[in-house]
Amino acid sequence: MQFSGIEPYAAIGVVILLVTLLAGIMLILAHAVGPRRHGPVKDSPYESGVPPIEDARRRFNVRFYMIAVLFLLFDVEVIFLWPWAQVFHAASTNGATIPLEGGGVAGKGFLLLGMGIFFCLLVFGLIYEWKKGALRWE
Repeated sequence: MQFSGIEPYAAIGVVILLVTLLAGIMLILAHAVGPRRHGPVKDSPYESGVPPIEDARRRFNVRFYMIAVLFLLFDVEVIFLWPWAQVFHAASTNGATIPLEGGGVAGKGFLLLGMGIFFCLLVFGLIYEWKKGALRWE
């Protein structure tokens, strides 16, 4: 049986397996060997040295969620940037092209135009959110 397509990833799989195993062993040992000190002060929640004043399950302002969604939006942008940068680098340095379904090929100009449109959409989205007041904290 040939596993020629899996061989390059075998080392990564072994590392992931070893790290998972080592982390599990360390957690089990810490639980088994570690000290067990319980009391009202030890078991109380701790938030930056300030004792809790009210219930933690209160309502949060929607601005917290808006900032989180905007962070995710611009964080996902970076995920799309990395593969594009690698393909654009290959197209720029050695003239590699990408075959398209219509029969043509995409060179570095096409890739640059596509990323320019992507960035324009992100900038317009940021301007829209800014104008709507999602970034204003009052």
